[in-house]
Amino acid sequence: MTVERFVAIDRDGVINEDSDEYIKSESEWIPIAGSIDGIARLTQAGFRIVIVTNQSGLSRGLFDLSALNGIHKKLQDCLSRNGGRVEMIFFCPHGPTDHCTCRKPSPGLLRQIEDRFNLDLSGLPFIGDSFSDVQAARKVGMEPILVRTGKGEQTLSDHPDLSDVRVFSNLNEAAHDLLDRWRNA
Repeated sequence: MTVERFVAIDRDGVINEDSDEYIKSESEWIPIAGSIDGIARLTQAGFRIVIVTNQSGLSRGLFDLSALNGIHKKLQDCLSRNGGRVEMIFFCPHGPTDHCTCRKPSPGLLRQIEDRFNLDLSGLPFIGDSFSDVQAARKVGMEPILVRTGKGEQTLSDHPDLSDVRVFSNLNEAAHDLLDRWRNA
């Protein structure tokens, strides 16, 4: 499998509905229309998918690791039923004041991916909905891709300097574009 067929994706606001109250349980995890299909199509075309997500609700005591694992099992089961697969989920359990190196916009989670899969992420796509996703992607040379779901519209409004970033309505459209670019490469 070629390295060019590797995609990192943020979770909340990109794959599933986001909430200012945090996604704390399986019942609160609701996929955004088309997101599961988009990941499934990428998987079926041979893309390797990883999820990269900040989960500060852990450090805030809003949910525990067992609840997070249940949410991720629901995500994986949903993907599996639709022909999709995520190889690994990388998450930061820290809060914004913990000053860790893994919380986006810091590139720590992306560096973990490079180490785990023994690859250089330069030029590979990272699909997110927030400015911190764009910043983290840029720090390791990835291609940031922004979706308008989740915090995407607000990100575009707050950061009009993102003219060099590809923007799509949702993950399904971003996946379609990646598949087209790969086929035409």
